Amino acid sequence: MQWLQLFIYSISILILTAEDQFDRDPNGYITYCPCMGRFGNQADHFLGSLAFAHALNRTLILPPWVEYRKGEMRSRQVSFETYFEIEPLREYHRVILMSDFMSHLADDVWPATERVSFCYMERKSLQQEKNDPDAPNCHAKDGNPFGPFWDTYNIDFVASEFYGPLHFDVHHSAIATKWQNNYPADKWPVLAFTGAPASFPVQLENRDLQKYLKWSPKYREATREFIRNVLPRGAFIGLHLRNGIDWVRACDHIKDSQQLFASPQCLGYKNERGQLYPELCMPTKETIVRQLKRTIKNVRQTQPKNEVKSVFVASDANHMIGELTTALSRMDISVHKLPEDDPYLDLAILGQSNHFIGNCISSYSAFVKRERDSHGFPSYFWSFPKEKDRQQAKVHEEL
Repeated sequence: MQWLQLFIYSISILILTAEDQFDRDPNGYITYCPCMGRFGNQADHFLGSLAFAHALNRTLILPPWVEYRKGEMRSRQVSFETYFEIEPLREYHRVILMSDFMSHLADDVWPATERVSFCYMERKSLQQEKNDPDAPNCHAKDGNPFGPFWDTYNIDFVASEFYGPLHFDVHHSAIATKWQNNYPADKWPVLAFTGAPASFPVQLENRDLQKYLKWSPKYREATREFIRNVLPRGAFIGLHLRNGIDWVRACDHIKDSQQLFASPQCLGYKNERGQLYPELCMPTKETIVRQLKRTIKNVRQTQPKNEVKSVFVASDANHMIGELTTALSRMDISVHKLPEDDPYLDLAILGQSNHFIGNCISSYSAFVKRERDSHGFPSYFWSFPKEKDRQQAKVHEEL
């Protein structure tokens, strides 16, 4: 009998603890669809959205990551904690998984009859018959991944709210107060945005929030296993090679742009460290080999007790394993990649490399760079600075 009473008591404590965990936040919530681009872009937007929720003092509902699988017409939504831990984020601000919010709080906080989508201005539907000039709409579920994202949690919207001219830059204005005044939590418990309430690329002021993104135990362990069991003992250099056909097309925009994608990470947000040039986006194979060899040489000179023994390559297309293996054959350095594609494990491994060379334009490389910055690890970019500038700097140093 005592055993049964103890069991019932333990169950009661667990239920009460779970209920406390999902207490309603009187300050309200923010949710959004991470509907622009793949992981690198979504990660940039996440950091901005986290800062935005913090400034408005609303709990951020953690959206799943949106993924696109080859041969599948609709996006897949992968729960946030699959790749990253939740608790470290709470050191900065209040967060809740979207699945937990919908399961435990939505019926009370955000009933189906009160779900309003937020957008800056009217968003036209791809289906012309849905566009009514007398009833502008966010069309929050129109298209992929918008529809599949909200459908994952059985969310439909009964109305649209246009928040323009409000914006998301909470660092250089009193905009957070305006949001709070325009949309008080007692009347607007959930602000549900059709896209992320953040800018791309990530604002300079939000880059440091990366330190709260910690890989899940699964990915930490997989990273350790690969480094321990596959790579030879000693230092290794991580490379990110962005060279797929979509990237080749994206690089064509350089001639018409001052900045492109994540380029502020090396050029500066006001181009204070230079202008765009083609090889920054698409370095040649010769440049890649030459820069890699130069990095290895520099490490040998500056860190003779921790020589580079291997190179790990992540790529969306051509890993250049053959070319790099041939180029490094006399240096007794092996070249590796994952046996099966896993862009998240690639990221985690690159984050742990002794040295990293990435693509300045790529938001995927930018994720690695921010993570490494948070740990004080060194990172470099392909073709940056320009070879000409590098040579001038070398001459100046020698003088």
